[in-house]
Amino acid sequence: MREYATQMEAAKKGIITPEMRTVAEKEYSAPEAIMEKVARGVVAIPANKMHKSLSAEGIGEGLRTKINVNLGISGDCKDYTMEMEKVKLALKYGAEAIMDLSNYGKTNTFRRQLIDMSTAMIGTVPMYDAIGYLDKDLLEITAEDFLKVVKAHAEEGVDFMTIHAGINKRAIEVFRREGRKMNIVSRGGSLLFAWMSMTGNENPFYEYYDDVLEILREYDVTISLGDALRPGCISDATDAGQISELIELGNLTKRAWEHDVQVMVEGPGHMAMNEIAANMTLQKRICHNAPFYVLGPLVSDIFPGYDHITSAIGGAIAAANGADFLCYVTPAEHLRLPDIDDVKEGIAASKIAAHAADIAKGVPHAKDLDDEMAKARHKLDWEGMFKVAYDPDKAREYYESVPPAERHTCSMCGKMCAVRTTNMILEGKNVEFCSER
Repeated sequence: MREYATQMEAAKKGIITPEMRTVAEKEYSAPEAIMEKVARGVVAIPANKMHKSLSAEGIGEGLRTKINVNLGISGDCKDYTMEMEKVKLALKYGAEAIMDLSNYGKTNTFRRQLIDMSTAMIGTVPMYDAIGYLDKDLLEITAEDFLKVVKAHAEEGVDFMTIHAGINKRAIEVFRREGRKMNIVSRGGSLLFAWMSMTGNENPFYEYYDDVLEILREYDVTISLGDALRPGCISDATDAGQISELIELGNLTKRAWEHDVQVMVEGPGHMAMNEIAANMTLQKRICHNAPFYVLGPLVSDIFPGYDHITSAIGGAIAAANGADFLCYVTPAEHLRLPDIDDVKEGIAASKIAAHAADIAKGVPHAKDLDDEMAKARHKLDWEGMFKVAYDPDKAREYYESVPPAERHTCSMCGKMCAVRTTNMILEGKNVEFCSER
């Protein structure tokens, strides 16, 4: 029997949990240091006590930037087998979290299989699942019904849940008054906005927030406070609606910590590059340095088909300036449900952003493999390069697709390779291209 309900309660009591030890080992840190950060709320370890296959990860201050992969079925794409293939791919290429955003039919069978086999953290958005799970139209759903879905996901073993509790009547008043080019682009946020507008009631996740926290506390589920009013185009970034909701999220963060529930706070969205750093600072200040989970940010709106790149640019800047957790974006963003190739491209782009930011932040050992790559390249050791490459299969495929005459070079420069030339001179050899023909 555990002496604690949640990781945060354990940390406050001075108890080092097995999950804290796992995170400490992965992060080259002392377990005591991880415990202290969890107690303060600046690090979260999403770890539902029912998720037995989990390999715990820490998200937050001083730790490696983690990435999340979204997947799940919809009414237009109901292939559970394909979604499970995406899960396997996500695990192979190092995603630390997977969010099941299924919104069609009875999704719990797929989710249970996902939780049983996944070593990565599992997240959900209960609001997405409410209509299918309850088999009711939106207007017929009650506040109690929404809480039933939260309870069901917690019982299944979900490690973190996006709960859009900050879009209350105050935030909506600001949103309506100010106006936007893109209005609300959060799926969960739009559903709550519609429910509140049709019923005249307060957001149930805000009104019954303490009840939500008690459910999460029972199963040690981390709350990811959703940004329902995140900007959906760069012209809406950092507007009154976004900031008014962020202020609500700061208050909700403190209330969750009072219940020993771990918190992550979600952020934008679409945002011009020059606004990203300031937004990271603002979020950390208003939300008491809780771990920050960003959806992008996408730095331009006109590159559909390439939004994994617009997102990676924004994600790298965000993480270098304080974001702790990046949600991947695929080339299919804004266009369709991603296929397995889109998922791989999205993961790679997000991993690049996270890794680049970790180097910039000086995260312990973040640069180790980069140094190994430099050594291998110095020696023109191709097998050594493939060994430390993030995607060795792709690197090898590219190298061998146009094989060079001289195996110690590549087809780009051949014998004019700068590394080969410099090495030869430093070894006291002459470089004679014509005589070598």
